[in-house]
Amino acid sequence: MTATTAPEAPVAQRLSRLDRYLPVWIGVAMVVGLLAGRWVPGIADALDAVSVGSVSLPIALGLLVMMYPVLAKVRYDEVGAVARDTRMMVLSLVLNWVLGPALMFALAWIFLPDLPEYRTGLVVVGLARCIAMVIVWNDLACGDREAAAVLVAVNSVFQVLAFALLGWFYLDLLPGWLGLSTTGLEVSPWEIAGSVVVFLGVPLAAGYLSRRLGERRRGRDWYEQRFLPRIGPWALYGLLFTIVVLFALQGDTITSRPLDVARIALPLVVYFALMWAGSLLLARRAGLGYARATTVAFTAAGNNFELAIAVAIAVFGVTSGQALAGVVGPLVEVPVLVGLVYVSLWARRFFPDTAGAPS
Repeated sequence: MTATTAPEAPVAQRLSRLDRYLPVWIGVAMVVGLLAGRWVPGIADALDAVSVGSVSLPIALGLLVMMYPVLAKVRYDEVGAVARDTRMMVLSLVLNWVLGPALMFALAWIFLPDLPEYRTGLVVVGLARCIAMVIVWNDLACGDREAAAVLVAVNSVFQVLAFALLGWFYLDLLPGWLGLSTTGLEVSPWEIAGSVVVFLGVPLAAGYLSRRLGERRRGRDWYEQRFLPRIGPWALYGLLFTIVVLFALQGDTITSRPLDVARIALPLVVYFALMWAGSLLLARRAGLGYARATTVAFTAAGNNFELAIAVAIAVFGVTSGQALAGVVGPLVEVPVLVGLVYVSLWARRFFPDTAGAPS
């Protein structure tokens, strides 16, 4: 009699309850934030008042809690080998700093030709390349953590150097060349650098020190099998807290202007879908395996909405149309990219290195 092997349990059943119902928790967090911003008197003003410069402390707290567990998982001793993958690095740079902003500029003018404030807000969102939540999406989609850390670091450096320059190009110079109306963007590179330090530098340093000190004192097995499982859920707790705060800040505006929100949301949905799918296909064509192709796709599709909102508020004001467009960004990005996590896991079967993997 031949022994048979029991079929492996479906992936969903092997996930924790928090992970398995992630889209539900995110939806609940959005609703809670929107209702709080709409019906709790003064909550938006109270949250907005707790800030240092253009950095909201509640948002910064949520992002630090969200980012630290994921960055603590990175094996930093393998980062050097990842950075030597020139195909991945060049492809990511082109997607993030050439194709991404150009696509958002085109979609903003196609869908919002009569709404200059919202159009400008979308262009600002397109210029703010992702340096935060992409690590969470990448981790959920079984992407390459070390590659994500490298690409996020590269995006951070480019963001400091290129954001203001690209803002001038897409909001002033290019529309002038095309005979379109222009809207200027004046933002200090120091504000951008400060945002990068808060939202990436602090959790990156904490994650690096945790792994270095933890492995030195207790060994890699203890660190990865005992310590990381304890802190892992806090990444999603931080994500949900951040979503509640973001939507509470603009809850009244979002719920009182549903048609405007829908018009802003449509080009964003098209943008995220095109950037993610196109990036994944290009990465596969370039010969990247599933893990790194997924990382390239999510880093290209995601946007640094924290920076976009901070810039829009600092330059145009908290009640401006540009700020509303910035807030609608995560309203669309979070559910769309969560959905793309599932699409990515399903698409593993089309990559040679993961052919036949369970979806």
